[in-house]
Amino acid sequence: MLTTRPRGTLDYLPEDMDRWHQIEGLAHKVCRLYGYQQVKTPVFEHTELFERTVGGATDIVEKEMYTFQDRGGRGLSLRAEGTAPAARAYLEDKLYAQPQPTKLYYVEPIFRYERPQAGRMRQHYQFGIEALGSQNPALDAEIIALAMDFFGRLGLTGLDVQINSIGCPKCRAAYREKLVTYLRGVAESLCDDCRARLERNPLRVLDCKNESCRPHLEAAPVASEHLCPECRTHFEALQAYLAGYGIPFKINRRLVRGLDYYTKTVFEIIAPGLGAQSTVCGGGRYDGLIEVLGGDPTPGVGFGLGIERLTLALEAQGIKLPRTSATDVFVASLGEAAAARALRLVHDLRAADIAADLDYLGRSLKAQFKYADKTGAKWVAIIGDEELAADEVTLRRLDTGEQERVPAAGLVARLSEEVRRAAAGQAARAGEQAPRAKGEHS
Repeated sequence: MLTTRPRGTLDYLPEDMDRWHQIEGLAHKVCRLYGYQQVKTPVFEHTELFERTVGGATDIVEKEMYTFQDRGGRGLSLRAEGTAPAARAYLEDKLYAQPQPTKLYYVEPIFRYERPQAGRMRQHYQFGIEALGSQNPALDAEIIALAMDFFGRLGLTGLDVQINSIGCPKCRAAYREKLVTYLRGVAESLCDDCRARLERNPLRVLDCKNESCRPHLEAAPVASEHLCPECRTHFEALQAYLAGYGIPFKINRRLVRGLDYYTKTVFEIIAPGLGAQSTVCGGGRYDGLIEVLGGDPTPGVGFGLGIERLTLALEAQGIKLPRTSATDVFVASLGEAAAARALRLVHDLRAADIAADLDYLGRSLKAQFKYADKTGAKWVAIIGDEELAADEVTLRRLDTGEQERVPAAGLVARLSEEVRRAAAGQAARAGEQAPRAKGEHS
């Protein structure tokens, strides 16, 4: 073998892509229902975009970005997260001139140099939502509701919504002073990263994943107890809106998220049975991000949802998405004349938007049936000497074994109607939303 795929990456094979297309298709559908429109940003950005927005003291910038220089000597980095590029596009492409708020979504690859493990790959895919132009807490609640709607339609249950408020620049200064005072008192017990961040970005210390640090952070001051009146009112309104949506939630006063641009709302959605990598969606509000990029003060809120970790959550709950067939009709033939007729028939079927295939290996009729079954074909259209003589086709339904002879000239119209009915039934089943659990919030 000449080479293998890079560590921390995956090959997505046809059976994987079948599930992928269903998940992505549902993302498109739910976003349309909520009024979000898709964007695509470049796979690489100028490095300073992430340095200025995500934060120089974050793990992403310090340890995880894939950064290189182009031939002009300019620093570029592969997309390390989705919010900063979307915010850059909002500003550069003047989306602020359109009716507000601007509601965007994307499904794009993200690149992080991390130790590969289940649900955390060096190249993974993220479904993200960004809503810019409104500081109304109803928008915070809407994106959480959108995520829960998306999960519910996939059939996931037992999800734990955790929320917190980390305040704004007005109230964070006093909190930061108290936090730094506390952290200095336990600094000798913290890891090297935490000690380095203590003065530069103390809030990042609270997001440390080092287990040796956790016991020493339990008694640290919490941001939600130092909120200004505006932030407190915003957080209380968010809770009321979530209750109005019927979404159970918990207030996690230790939740801060790991990026510098967050203000006020932060949240995570936790799935059971995934161990350490249990967060399937996370996000929050970033009211100062556009200003950091040189724009006018513009509030924003969003989330990121990893597709790979989502598939692990589906597997943990035994949820198998219905397999979609790559082929509607397999045309089986016996003899050269029948093979020539099959070729023309397949062409006609494809022209009518019916997925069709035929044998290219000279298999026996029995072997063609076995192959058709493996492809997931619903029907086999059989052409032999008798069918050629009568200008007919024997149409067999593979799931029931029922078959009939139909005129060759009417086969396309007949199958078009069958495929339309099957597609309508599948769409109806896919659109059935799994019931959401109701419960108390705390």
